[in-house]
Amino acid sequence: MNDYSKQVAFIESKLIKDQQSLPVQFAIKALIREICLSPKPGLVDMNNNGAHRDMNFQTFIASIEAISCWFEPFYQYGIDSANKEPHLFLTDIRPIGIQCEQAMYHATHQINTHKGGIFAFGLLLGAIGRLTKQQRQINIQSISNEVSTICQGIVDHELKQNHQIKSVGEKLFKLHNLSGARGEAESGYATARNISLPIYNQMQQNGYSEEDSLLQALLYLLAYNQDTNLVSRGGLDGLNFVKQQAKQIILQGGITHPDGIQLFTQLDNKLIERNLSPGGSADLIAITWFLSQY
Repeated sequence: MNDYSKQVAFIESKLIKDQQSLPVQFAIKALIREICLSPKPGLVDMNNNGAHRDMNFQTFIASIEAISCWFEPFYQYGIDSANKEPHLFLTDIRPIGIQCEQAMYHATHQINTHKGGIFAFGLLLGAIGRLTKQQRQINIQSISNEVSTICQGIVDHELKQNHQIKSVGEKLFKLHNLSGARGEAESGYATARNISLPIYNQMQQNGYSEEDSLLQALLYLLAYNQDTNLVSRGGLDGLNFVKQQAKQIILQGGITHPDGIQLFTQLDNKLIERNLSPGGSADLIAITWFLSQY
């Protein structure tokens, strides 16, 4: 068993509880896999802190432990509000999301480790709760459709029609028409479904390990995802640099290249040097693994 598998199993033994519902266990496991996956170019992992100076591997473990307590309430909210109109769902789940964020900030001493993950898994778990209560089939397509329905109009309401620029996401939409996490949610996580998930599944079918399969899927996200975290740190030039570098590694076979890990490590060093962190792709790799369980 390699370091990745050992670390994943060790953290799971600490954070996964038998009484947790299966979707909640999957969500926690997805976040554990994301942080243990190494090397992740520009991101915190088991090797280094990536392009971050204010957080490390242990910060993320503390964060996952803190926010995972709120995953059951997300799922239960979906069950309890299954008869509500989808557009009301988003408004009414927000207070749980805010409490979850506060738990994160308390555990990390005010560092944003999982704000994107809280948003995504709040929606995914709530959507699965709704599907469960409505006794509808639960699979990748139905989960995706439900999240998309819940988030219908979120980009229009919160980005297009919003004239007060408060967040980085709102600023990047105004400057570059990038819809970020909201756009991903409204699309039912189309980037994960169409780009990273097929690569992950293909790698698994070809007999590669979970770790290698996730690294290859991440590489494709770096090559094709419109990651607003990269734009926030390095502008469109930063985004395009990462895309170009990732595509070059894909042409060499990615993680399947004999020196695949070295290629990832070299890219990691380049991103650290340029202070670039693809946090949006980190969220999507967790979502990719989560959806693969369905």
